[in-house]
Amino acid sequence: MSSRTKHNGNVGDSYLEMIKVFPLSSIRDDDHLVDAQRVLDSLFAREPLDEGEEEYLNALTDLIAYYEVNTVEFEGVSDVEILKHLLQAGKVSQKDLADKTGISKSTISEFLSGARPMGIEHYRKLADFFGIDPAAFVKPAKKKKKR
Repeated sequence: MSSRTKHNGNVGDSYLEMIKVFPLSSIRDDDHLVDAQRVLDSLFAREPLDEGEEEYLNALTDLIAYYEVNTVEFEGVSDVEILKHLLQAGKVSQKDLADKTGISKSTISEFLSGARPMGIEHYRKLADFFGIDPAAFVKPAKKKKKR
């Protein structure tokens, strides 16, 4: 058997090691969210990731996004502020974003300066790159009270 035991056909030992460190489960509260974000930050800091770490990162990102969409209030945050935050949080340069989305660097600069509005196709490309729902750019999530 290879040093990478397959799980669901595409992940190996590193995925299982990450599960041991921080099990993948629904984010239950803001403290759990902070813990999940710390793990996420540690993964971003050690890129490039292997296949198992990448799979774990994708699953953790989905769990965080689901929690945030259903519990965090983004009212009053513009699409530009969201893009700035995503760039900063992901440590992504405008050049890298342009290269990976097909949106020119000058267009991205115009978005960030407020000189040009983003359109739905831009939202789709940006959302695909950041692994989020395009609605994050166009409509705020409503905060739901947990009981």
